[in-house]
Amino acid sequence: MSNLRVLIVDDQVLFHEGLARLLDSQPDLTVVGGAYSVQDAIEKACLLQPDVILMDFSLPDGTGLDATQVILKERPSTHIVFLTVHEEDDRLFEAIRYGARGYLLKNIPIQQLVAYLRGLERGEAAISPQLTAQLLKEFSRIPTRPESSPELVTRLTSRQRQILRELRQGASNSQIAECLFLSEQTVKNHISRILDQLNLRNRHEAAEFARRYNI
Repeated sequence: MSNLRVLIVDDQVLFHEGLARLLDSQPDLTVVGGAYSVQDAIEKACLLQPDVILMDFSLPDGTGLDATQVILKERPSTHIVFLTVHEEDDRLFEAIRYGARGYLLKNIPIQQLVAYLRGLERGEAAISPQLTAQLLKEFSRIPTRPESSPELVTRLTSRQRQILRELRQGASNSQIAECLFLSEQTVKNHISRILDQLNLRNRHEAAEFARRYNI
């Protein structure tokens, strides 16, 4: 049995250290180090060359998506698995689109986590059955609306562009509300109007639209 080298990226020190001890107790897993921010994760991934990175979604200087994008560009063979408290569909879909090999919740039993990590070597994805069902449901949908065109960008208000930029960064409704000094309900209303206006189905597609047209 080969030995999997694991890097843990999480800014919660207590969780970070506890998880490292539990993983190190497994005969075929070795925690080679830890990182506490996006920049730290990028540097440690390059220096330590782990096989697997357990990535938190929310980090002090950005999101795990930011780190994932850079790391996989430099080391595409790295298995990145998001280990987070967030179970929103949009974050799950975004992580997979960025190249993550898994998305698990932090309340997962340790033996189940270990089993998923071992499965990565066999080409398996580390995604719980419940989240897998959500993925299949999303990606099996047949679009019922026409694709958005770049001409629709000109119809956006400045506030809508601001919100799209936040969605592009993976911000939640509460984070957008705090950043733009709005209520969460106002943010939800704006997002709903943006989706209708751009012929999109969800915030994930809105974030992709923002990236595609550099909003």
